[in-house]
Amino acid sequence: MQKEQLSVFDIFKIGIGPSSSHTLGPWRAAQQFVQGLQQKDLLDKVAQIKILLYGSLAKTGKGHGTDVAILLGLNGHDPVTFDVNQIDTEIESINQQHKLTLGGVQSVSFFYEDDVLFLFAESLPFHPNAVTFQAFLSTGKAISETYYSIGGGFVVKEGASNQQKLEVDLPFPIDTANDILHWCRKTGLKISEVVLENEQAWRPEEETRSGILNIFKVIKECMYRGCHTTGYLPGGLNVARRASALNRRLTKEATYNNFDEWMNVIRQTGNSFQNILDWVSCFALAVNEENASFGRVVTAPTNGAAGVIPAVLQYYIVFCDGYSDERILQFLLTASEIGCIFKKGATISAAMGGCQAEIGVSSAMAAAALTECLGGSQRQVLMAAEIAMEHHLGLTCDPIGGLVQVPCIERNTMGAIKAITASQLALQSNPDKAKVSLDAVVRTMWETALDMNSKYKETSDGGLATNIPISLPEC
Repeated sequence: MQKEQLSVFDIFKIGIGPSSSHTLGPWRAAQQFVQGLQQKDLLDKVAQIKILLYGSLAKTGKGHGTDVAILLGLNGHDPVTFDVNQIDTEIESINQQHKLTLGGVQSVSFFYEDDVLFLFAESLPFHPNAVTFQAFLSTGKAISETYYSIGGGFVVKEGASNQQKLEVDLPFPIDTANDILHWCRKTGLKISEVVLENEQAWRPEEETRSGILNIFKVIKECMYRGCHTTGYLPGGLNVARRASALNRRLTKEATYNNFDEWMNVIRQTGNSFQNILDWVSCFALAVNEENASFGRVVTAPTNGAAGVIPAVLQYYIVFCDGYSDERILQFLLTASEIGCIFKKGATISAAMGGCQAEIGVSSAMAAAALTECLGGSQRQVLMAAEIAMEHHLGLTCDPIGGLVQVPCIERNTMGAIKAITASQLALQSNPDKAKVSLDAVVRTMWETALDMNSKYKETSDGGLATNIPISLPEC
């Protein structure tokens, strides 16, 4: 796999659901295309735009909101700041007026049925998630560029060099789990401390800290909102939201006014195994119901797996007394490095590796983070990540109706519980006696991804997607 330098903010990105590879990535690709036109002084010459979706982006694009994301990106909106409550209004306006406003400044005619092409039978060789933008200029010329959404909101432009951020001189270069262990042994630092040192190669430490705490702010707002929103998820499956009802039942409809008061109420519900299990499930359901509703979430490392790390972090905060800035920083820094290792050594794209690349990776990240925060050694931290992924190997991605709902939402609850179990196993084990290393599991996950039938890689061509009879609206 290609070596790359990754930051905590490459793994944790703020965006809009339901998919990092099918929504956030295409949104970013659209923005990059418009920016390229601006840089070439061609934006004011564009008369028409066509959008060609290939492979997985075509097959599950409507269910994942790929078309919606691209139109918003072309219109100059950013997924970090755009008001999610205005998505439907903005798209309705585009379709009714038959007009796009590229970059918010250049008006071009647009007819959805003619200008957005879903090429279901075509796939480009580099990656299943491909989109081509064609700009037809008033001069009679045309510009065509292809982008690949490779998972987790990462985007690669075809033919472009130096895709990654400018290289920096990292004090502790890390590509594998063994590299982490090497630096921890040499310095005596925890994994989170090694990561924080590396982050300073990109920016001042205080900027990293404030950025991570802002990530947490988005996570807790998403979770709180998901636990207090009722109704049905969009898309036509008529999946009812469950987090809100579960939250009301568990809190016995207690009164509170904000996140901190809510946490105090949760603590008062008790520490029984059943209660904690219910709450972890509630936390994960809440985030992914928000994700499925085009809500604002944090990739962790993807949107489809966005509920695992928040659920385990919230478990740690509420039931393990982990509510402090330092503990939250430690948790997310540790988790990010495990995500980086899987991104470098395998994939975090379900279109490349199935759901093992999303829920499996997120579970490994959460298990490692929880283990360090609970006092585990560096080797126990890596052991926890290995255990979590080992028991997700081969997990397919077969979303019903191309929607990030069934089985995706419940899978986040499973990934969170497995992460906690993996952490407990590692904390009660001697890593000297472990038979499998994290690096071995990363290699195995990648080999499994290569061997997996393509119909189980986010295409809705196999598995549950073809065995559950449904009837969805055309759009």
